[in-house]
Amino acid sequence: MGRRAGTLVGVVVGVPLAVAEALALLLVWPPGARGRVLALLGRAEAARLARWFDRDVRDGAGRARFLAARAVTGLAGGYLIATPLFVGLLLLVGGIWQALAGEANTVPVVLPGIRILTSSATLGIANGVLVVLVALGVALGVGAVERRLTYALLGPGERERLRRRIDELASTRSGMLAAIDEERRRIERDLHDGVQQRGVAVAMLLGRARHSADPAAAAGLVDQAWTEARGLLDEAREVAWRIYPTALDELGLHAALAGVAERSALPVTVHHRLSARPVSEVETALYFVVREAITNAVKHSGARDVVVVVAETPTTTTVVVSDDGRGGASPDGQGLRGLARRVSALDGTFTVVSPAGGPTEITAVLPRADRAGDS
Repeated sequence: MGRRAGTLVGVVVGVPLAVAEALALLLVWPPGARGRVLALLGRAEAARLARWFDRDVRDGAGRARFLAARAVTGLAGGYLIATPLFVGLLLLVGGIWQALAGEANTVPVVLPGIRILTSSATLGIANGVLVVLVALGVALGVGAVERRLTYALLGPGERERLRRRIDELASTRSGMLAAIDEERRRIERDLHDGVQQRGVAVAMLLGRARHSADPAAAAGLVDQAWTEARGLLDEAREVAWRIYPTALDELGLHAALAGVAERSALPVTVHHRLSARPVSEVETALYFVVREAITNAVKHSGARDVVVVVAETPTTTTVVVSDDGRGGASPDGQGLRGLARRVSALDGTFTVVSPAGGPTEITAVLPRADRAGDS
């Protein structure tokens, strides 16, 4: 159901509830009965708000005030809706009846410079539709007022805010543990499929050279082992860089991103617009977002170039990585999912916009926290 349709249903359902709330507040009740009735009505209101206004209300703070305000707005809104709706339906039904029965009369409509002859049936139907639309507009207005009342009087109290924060921290903790496990498995695969295989090749070549009786063949095997050893060093350096680049601590984010751009198989342009170095955890998160986004672009996008923009506002630090590839990147992919968890753990937001046909834009927004004394 669309939001407007849901709002209309919620407002209509709220009218009899408003009558019950007004009676509960105005009538004289036995001791304790009023509280039980108001609690019951509060649960009914919470169910209505959740079902038709997408508002999850769990905290009881301000509920009595809300029920009092709801009684007033509900009754007033019900009257303002019912009156034009009743008149409009009378005009509609009367106009349709006259049209079907052939009892319509000719009615002159005189406007400045215009004189129109129409039938009473047509006039009744047209005005009926107009008045019904006015009633629906009033209902949507009442729904907007109720939303404002809900946020003003049923906003989360201290306990509810604390509960939500605990839930959020538990969720991000679980996500970070999963991301760490995924990263460990990725490192193990890199070591097994790259470094370890090259190490085995070096050992085998040196072993064959050691046992070779032909000096020329042994020299050739040693040359091959030397080539593999160089590849092994490059592979080990690449794995270490992917785990954590020393340049990030020694030279800062700008230099680390320049290193990523230089090592990329695609042309990468980096725009660094930070006035100071972020704290270590934010700097690390920004680095890994850029590195993973560029890796995905190289492997999957078919892009021709990548643009990285790191910028700041007074309260946030943002990185945007965009490419001109074919798009279709899934936020549920292993690498991007891990990045989302890392950013969420720092109270940031992570979004992936990648329609089919491209372009792809990956954005991470983190709370700004600069290192003291760095600029």
